[in-house]
Amino acid sequence: MEKILIIKLGALGDVVRTLPVLPAIKQKHPNSEITWITKESSKDLFNNNKYVDNLSILGDEIPKEFDIVYNFDIETQATKIAMNTNAKQKFGFYSQGDYAAPFNVSAEYYLNTLFDDELKKTNRKTYQEIMFGAAEIPYNQEIPEINLSEEEITFGKKFLENNDLVGKKIIGLHLGSSPRWPSKAWHIDKVKEFIIRAKESGFEILVFGGPDEKGKFDSFAEELEEKGARIYMNNFDNTIREFASLVNICDNIVCGDSFSLHIALSLKKPTTALFFCTTPHEIEGYDLLTKITSPMFEEFFPERSDQYSEELVNSISVEEVLDSILEPFTSTPDS
Repeated sequence: MEKILIIKLGALGDVVRTLPVLPAIKQKHPNSEITWITKESSKDLFNNNKYVDNLSILGDEIPKEFDIVYNFDIETQATKIAMNTNAKQKFGFYSQGDYAAPFNVSAEYYLNTLFDDELKKTNRKTYQEIMFGAAEIPYNQEIPEINLSEEEITFGKKFLENNDLVGKKIIGLHLGSSPRWPSKAWHIDKVKEFIIRAKESGFEILVFGGPDEKGKFDSFAEELEEKGARIYMNNFDNTIREFASLVNICDNIVCGDSFSLHIALSLKKPTTALFFCTTPHEIEGYDLLTKITSPMFEEFFPERSDQYSEELVNSISVEEVLDSILEPFTSTPDS
């Protein structure tokens, strides 16, 4: 039996969109035992995952001998593990001085997209295509698997029942974004307008947030209710699995380039994603995703992605987002 080590730490969304490598690796190496190393914050993403035999948390003791190592992460902690593990074959990345370097020629393309702005602009490969290329595995649009348990599905159903939402059309709306990209999220005034318009069109709105958004929207719901637009909100302290369980009860998701986007696609939810200063081209849509890109995108990506612009975050219209949901859903995302 081949012993395979996969290393992917990174942000939650990046871990989710790396999950598709699992069925592909298993298909290529059917007689294998797969160990995946990740951070504590990501461990629950692997619940009920039939491909991972051993989940190891960063810092755990792991065997030093494997047949194959796939490192999909350029963090120093990840590259050191890849370097210090003995294996017959290694794919992905290791450290060379203070910089990440590729084990194999095919992995070099990803590094070039990170450090070459011109390539970043012209790249049309999705993140999954790039990672599969680094692993030298054929890519067939394998979708990430987030397998909810019966208990987790029931959690979502109880939310519907407790809020009298059974049988109603629900749009899940995620407002959050990383402070790394201050112009990544839709302007709050546009969000409010969208909610009012969507409610008038017969939808209920479930607003999602996480710990970083706590306190930001204390008056948000009250202000909308005064305008006759009642909304529902998840508990911002929900676990990853509870968050996914509530995404699962939505009919459509509207979000930015965020963790919620990758969770929604893994649960096969029709999704509209707004792109202001991060590239839409690296996002695999799986024929579920409508991408709406700001007309100002090229003015900011990638050199000015770290700047805030009031004009930029207002540059996608409510009509365009609402139309993406109201019109018959198509499988032709923006390119």
